[in-house]
Amino acid sequence: MEIGDSLFNFKLKSTGGKIYDKFTFADRTALVLVVTCNHCPYARTYWSRLINMFNKFEDDNLMILAINPNDAEQYPADSFENMVLLANELNLPFPYLHDEDQSVSQQLGATRTPEVFVFNSKRNLVYKGAIDDNWENESMVMQVYLEDAIEDALDGMEPDYTEIPAIGCSVKWKK
Repeated sequence: MEIGDSLFNFKLKSTGGKIYDKFTFADRTALVLVVTCNHCPYARTYWSRLINMFNKFEDDNLMILAINPNDAEQYPADSFENMVLLANELNLPFPYLHDEDQSVSQQLGATRTPEVFVFNSKRNLVYKGAIDDNWENESMVMQVYLEDAIEDALDGMEPDYTEIPAIGCSVKWKK
C-alpha cells in the first residue's frame, strides 16, 4: 500500500474466536494494523510498547489490531494455538488476528515483523513502517514514529514522517 491508499476489506479470526473486518471499528478516529508475530525477537520487544500505546490513546478513539501472517509450518511458535497462549499471557487489550492465508499482509505490502500501518478516520493510510528508532532499549528511544503518527491521525493532521523503514524479522511467507 502507498500513503493515501484506502484500507481494503478483510476478514480475520482473532485469538478470542471473533471475526474482525475493516468495519468492526468504523467509529474509531484512527486504526493501527501491526503486522507482528510470536517468535521474532524484535516483535517480542515491542508487545509491551504497543499495549502501553493502546492504553494511552484508547480514550482518544484509537484501535490497534495485531496481525500474525507467519507460516506456522516453518515457525511453529507462530501457530494459532500459540497466538492464543501469547494473547492470554500478555493480557492483550486489543485483538490479535491470524492472517492464515497471508492475504492481508500481502495487500498491506508488509515485509517485516513488526511493521505498522496507521489509518486515519477516513481509513486512508497516513503512516507505515517502524514503531520507533530503538528496538533494543526503550529508554534510549529518540524518535517515536508510531506515537507521533497516531497523535497526528487522531488530530486529523498528516504525520511529518509518512514512511520509515521497519526494522525486524522478515515475514515468513508460505512456500
